[in-house]
Amino acid sequence: MKNWFKYITILFAGAALLTTSCEDTDMVIDQVTAGTTRGAILRTVDLEQSEVLFDLDNSVLIDGGFSTTLEVQDAEGGELLSEIEVYAGFRDNTSDGVDDRDEILLGTIPASEGVLGEFGLPRFTYSIGYEELQDALNLPDDAFFGGDQFTVRFELVLTDGRRFSFDDNTGNITGSFFSSPFLYTINVVCAVEEGLYTGTYALTQDTPGVFPTTFQEGNVEVTATSLTGRSIALIGYPQFGGFPLDFAFDLICNEVVVQELDTGLTCTTGEPGLVYQAADDVTVVYDGQDDSTLTITFTEVGGSCGGSVDVTFTLTKI
Repeated sequence: MKNWFKYITILFAGAALLTTSCEDTDMVIDQVTAGTTRGAILRTVDLEQSEVLFDLDNSVLIDGGFSTTLEVQDAEGGELLSEIEVYAGFRDNTSDGVDDRDEILLGTIPASEGVLGEFGLPRFTYSIGYEELQDALNLPDDAFFGGDQFTVRFELVLTDGRRFSFDDNTGNITGSFFSSPFLYTINVVCAVEEGLYTGTYALTQDTPGVFPTTFQEGNVEVTATSLTGRSIALIGYPQFGGFPLDFAFDLICNEVVVQELDTGLTCTTGEPGLVYQAADDVTVVYDGQDDSTLTITFTEVGGSCGGSVDVTFTLTKI
C-alpha cells in the first residue's frame, strides 16, 4: 500500500503541474511537442452539440446533430496546417437488422477558413445535422434508434504531408486543457426530463474495487453536461489522500451508459493505470420518472495496480 500511495501521489502531482503550466503560457503546444518533431493537435474549445434526440418513447425523431469549435496547435502557430479532413461513421447497437457503417469522408476544411482565437492560433467551427449524417451514410429512416451512435473524426493534414488523428493520441492530449480526442461520438438518445438526476446525492460504494475503496462516501454533486449527459464530482481513493475525479455517464433510453475515464493514476511509472469502463454484460437502468436513487455498476481496470473489478455504487438524492 505504501508503494502504491507513493506512485499515485507523484504521478498525480505531475499531472497537476502540467495543467498549471498550460494556464501560464499561450503556446500550449510547446508542452505537448517538447522533444518531438513538429507535432500537431486539434484542441476542443467547445462542444456545442453531440446528440440525436428521440422522444421519451424512442419512437419520434426530434432533432440533433454535431457542432464543435476546434483549435489547431502546432510548432509554428498553426502555419503547418494544410487542411482538416472530416470523416463520419455509424455504430449500430440495437437489434434492428442494420449493420455498422464504415467511415466515409464527409469533406475537407481548408486552413484558410481558420479564425485566430485568444491564443493566436486558428480556430474552426464545424456543424452537421443528423439528416446530413444519415444521407451521407445511406441510412434509411428506420435504421437508427436510441442507443445507436454516429461518429465524427477529424484528421489534420500538414503542409509536409504528415497526418494526425485519433490513432496518434496519447494520454497527454486527451484530457484537461489539451482535450484533443479527434474522434467524437454522437449518441442517439431519448428525451430526458429537465433536471432529472441532477443535484446533491449521497454516495455509497456497495462493492469493493481494486484497493478496495474507490470513492469517498458522502454527498456529491451531479450536474448536467448535455440533455442526457451527467457528471459526478467525486473524490477517488481517499485512503491515498484523495483525488478529484469527474465520473461521467449518459442517460440513453432507460439505460445508463458509463463513459470511459482514464484517471491518470498508476502504481508503476510508465505502466497503464486505473481506467473506468462500462461493465460488460451489465445493464444499468434508470427510472425516467423518479430520480430519488440510482445504482451504477462499472469496471475498474487496475492496470499496473491489479486486475479488473466490477464496482457498484448507489446515489440517493438529498
